[in-house]
Amino acid sequence: HSTVITPEAAWPSIHMVEVVRSCPELCRFCLASYLTLPFRTPSLDDGLIPAVEKGLGATQRLGLLGASVTQHPQFSELLQWLDGDRFDGTRVSVSSVRAATVTPELGRILAKRGSKSLTIAIESGSERMREVVNKKLATEEIYAAARYAKEGGLTGLKLYGMVGLPSEEEADVEATVQLLLDLKKATPGLRLSLGVSTFVPKAHTPFQWEGVRPEAEKRLKLLAKRLKPRGIELRPESYGWSVIQALLSRSDRRLAPVIAAARGSHESLGGWKQAYRAAADLPPWDAVIHARWNPEHALPWDHLEGPLPTATLARHRQEALAQA
Repeated sequence: HSTVITPEAAWPSIHMVEVVRSCPELCRFCLASYLTLPFRTPSLDDGLIPAVEKGLGATQRLGLLGASVTQHPQFSELLQWLDGDRFDGTRVSVSSVRAATVTPELGRILAKRGSKSLTIAIESGSERMREVVNKKLATEEIYAAARYAKEGGLTGLKLYGMVGLPSEEEADVEATVQLLLDLKKATPGLRLSLGVSTFVPKAHTPFQWEGVRPEAEKRLKLLAKRLKPRGIELRPESYGWSVIQALLSRSDRRLAPVIAAARGSHESLGGWKQAYRAAADLPPWDAVIHARWNPEHALPWDHLEGPLPTATLARHRQEALAQA
């Protein structure tokens, strides 16, 4: 599937090509992986190349999208095709890629095609936490991704992470700090930035029973305190907005009047709380946002069938917590 997107009339249009659907990794928190199973890929000759050709008739900017773009079985062939002389002048960018799949060739071709940075999701600098969430990513692979990005001619590396994951301790956040500082030392001249959000439970994932952890707000501030003075850009998502996300994610149809009341005049976290407490017949705020629900808890989305049965999700959750 492909489409041409022009966000503003004055901007050049961007041709977006969906390279993969779903993700084979099954990180325990990830809606994009669990809810959209199975992992699907179009063929290079019959799907991707025609989609790219169609868009490049209208624009010279190409975006390759997907939850795990580089895990397409023919991605290296797609890269080699885009490396051809006919694409000189075409700007190519990719969405977040799996760190373990970054190669020198990927860095070189993206730099040649106008990209300045690469984005990888690490979730945490703590190997223990990555095991808990089933990330399947070794610290050495993160270092290799940074090294290959720099060797290929890219000038920046963007990393995505989380705080407040189930079983996370402050030592795990310190491990994220240390990883970024060590990466900066190991790849001098490579601009590093960390985008970090607070864990929010999502339906049809193994962590759907977990709540938002209040200590996440403090841990976002800890990252800022430790990284910004050392020249590492931090892009935190608002903790308050994560709480509102959790409210929307875990509530049922009784939240409808709260949404209507919050619209316009109560859009801050305090406004949402005020609208919530003014509504009738709602469970306590903390029970929705922060509580860990047991597997027998009636979920608002139980009537919707996902790709995996609830028993399988519960087993995956138990495996994660056992590793913790």
